[in-house]
Amino acid sequence: MAFQAGGQRPAPRPGPGTPEAAQDYLRDYAVLLDSVPFPSLVVDHRWDVLLTNGAFRTLFQGVEPHPTAHPGANFLRFVLFHPDAATVLGDHEASWCLPMLADFSAAAERHPHDPVLHAVRRDIAQDPIMDAAFRHGLPHWLSAVGERAAGHDGSVRPLLHPDPRWGATECRLLVEITSVLEEMECRRVTLVLRETPRATGRDRRTRRAASHLRVVPTVG
Repeated sequence: MAFQAGGQRPAPRPGPGTPEAAQDYLRDYAVLLDSVPFPSLVVDHRWDVLLTNGAFRTLFQGVEPHPTAHPGANFLRFVLFHPDAATVLGDHEASWCLPMLADFSAAAERHPHDPVLHAVRRDIAQDPIMDAAFRHGLPHWLSAVGERAAGHDGSVRPLLHPDPRWGATECRLLVEITSVLEEMECRRVTLVLRETPRATGRDRRTRRAASHLRVVPTVG
């Protein structure tokens, strides 16, 4: 993809205590990642971002800085809490928020003592819209679509790319786990952009915030 941000490739961000061999692996994996023309990132079970490529950084270059929810820091927090998320992630509520909430719920069950996941849950509880989505919308949505449909790998989701040659398009998420990434409880997620008919100006309008998630049934 020609429309990419320049600059030096960021260094991998392994967690504390990551063995030197794993750090070397991540450095080489970063080289591979940057050869991929589609947005791609490596995340751990918390969605903390270890690696991104140039296409990923280009996709999110227009979002405002955020202390805890920048897409290059933690992608889960970006989807759930960043006010600019809906300007890049099309159909933000149903196509991105709810699958990420389902992923978070599963991760919290697997890692009940993880302090980072506990902090995410506290932040969800402090956001009335997101808390309603997690406690009421998510079970309702899962009963409608099924657990399998909530998975990331293979899902097709709307995307709003800053490159006008893509514009309002779709991407298919491909989730890959090598044996070394599995040992690190990490996975690679690639957003494979798909050619789609151009949307109208009305279709491409996005909201930075909402008073109520459309997919969440009104409670009481």
